[in-house]
Amino acid sequence: MRVLFLSTFQAQEPLGVMYLSGALKAAGHETKMIFVPDPRFPARFKEFDPDVVCYSFTTGVQVHVAGLNKIVKKMKPSVVSIAGGAHVTVVPEFLEEDGFEAICRGEGEEALVDFVNRVEEGGDLTNIPNIWFKAPDGVIHKNEPRPLVADLDSIGWCDRTLVYDASDLYKGSERKVIKTDRGCPMNCSFCFHHAWKTKIYKLSNNEYVRRRSVDHVIEEAKQIIEKYPLTYVHFLDDIFNINNKWLAEFAERWPVEIGLPFDVILMANMVTDKHIQLLKKAGCVYARIAFEAADDHMRNAVMRKNTTRKQLVRAAEHIKRHGIRLGSLNMLGGPGATIEDDFETVKLNIECKVDHPLVSLLQPYPMTDINEMTQEMGVSTDQWDEFPTLFNRTTSIAHKNRHYFENLHKWFPLVVRHGWLLPLAQKAIRSRWLCRPFTWMYMLYSEWLVTEQNALYYKAQSKTGLKTVPILDFSSRVITKGFVRLATVVAGKGASKIAMKIKLNDERAVAHMED
Repeated sequence: MRVLFLSTFQAQEPLGVMYLSGALKAAGHETKMIFVPDPRFPARFKEFDPDVVCYSFTTGVQVHVAGLNKIVKKMKPSVVSIAGGAHVTVVPEFLEEDGFEAICRGEGEEALVDFVNRVEEGGDLTNIPNIWFKAPDGVIHKNEPRPLVADLDSIGWCDRTLVYDASDLYKGSERKVIKTDRGCPMNCSFCFHHAWKTKIYKLSNNEYVRRRSVDHVIEEAKQIIEKYPLTYVHFLDDIFNINNKWLAEFAERWPVEIGLPFDVILMANMVTDKHIQLLKKAGCVYARIAFEAADDHMRNAVMRKNTTRKQLVRAAEHIKRHGIRLGSLNMLGGPGATIEDDFETVKLNIECKVDHPLVSLLQPYPMTDINEMTQEMGVSTDQWDEFPTLFNRTTSIAHKNRHYFENLHKWFPLVVRHGWLLPLAQKAIRSRWLCRPFTWMYMLYSEWLVTEQNALYYKAQSKTGLKTVPILDFSSRVITKGFVRLATVVAGKGASKIAMKIKLNDERAVAHMED
């Protein structure tokens, strides 16, 4: 069968649908990806003539997906539409939307193959594990998830051709994404992992957390190098330092067999000096740790990070001491937080001399424990169609003076790197009228931080030339992204019409403004 994946442009390769495509191709099906908005979308759609259309998305964009699917159904009423990903897994009621025949809850390689096989055979679609199917009479048949695949190597490699053939934006990028794990042992109240682990799959950490072998990861990197531009790797693992034995083997083999610089996320309460030595040896040039909040109650009682301030400071010291760029993950506007609490998070970043501060506004996503907390406090929403599309622009929590938190978010990276701006920021965040200029400032400075990161990769590979000059790299990135945004707007009646119909935010149509 012909299976089409539809999506807006993402900040990086959508690995989830790439794995799904790999499983479908292995089962003998044909797959294709189209990113929208695209002025040639109707023509491309008709040319491929799909039997099944797939969507994968997070909370906040479901209204846009439903709008796009209405366009699809008008072009081919007989096509079967199935949705998957984080949102429908925790809000399966999405299936009540007109035009969708099914949703897939949880990990979907085996489930989607079973579903497409049965569509092809004309078989029973009502009893496939992971799949909720809406019959023609409107009755929804609900099925429990199947056991997770324990051996990730057995899934195979993701199908990069799906995305790279669809867009040179990803194919031509020298930065590629690899993920070596699935699952997370932590129980952070704001994260989908604890919801999936305890409420969807009902598993222990040992069953939920899985990792590919070092052999499998290195072979994937070799395949990418053989076919596509690759000069550095972004490891998307939730916790790269989760297994000492795995990390030691990786550190021995990666620099010998691959020899490319990379970046990782580490869990601060697990970080040891030995870990950082191994990562440095392997070629790591940038490591992020999750600070989230300086306030102990917010970080541990509310967010459930199970990390002390001392562990955060110590992990940061280990990273800085070994000459690795230190990044931090921070979250503002938690339930019950004051703006003074969040300024303490700024100060903790300054104290730790963070090089690359990353910050978001806490969003109480459905089925997470923090969503239940905010609902009990009367400061949350259960109207998911009103949920923010972008987690780093606005907050859905009903704080008093909400714009204080949203403005501090825009000032955060600049103040962390230039602490003398702190008094100015404390006054400036009170303005409601400067939100847009603050957003421009934030986007530009975030772009500069990525430029600094690029300089590290160039240095690690002894690269020279105009492209490696930071100010030229920065200017090129800003001009290129501005042009892409402009081109998206004026791409023609077709693109404009589709973009308006599904209300796409053009910030989603270009590469990330933050790492």
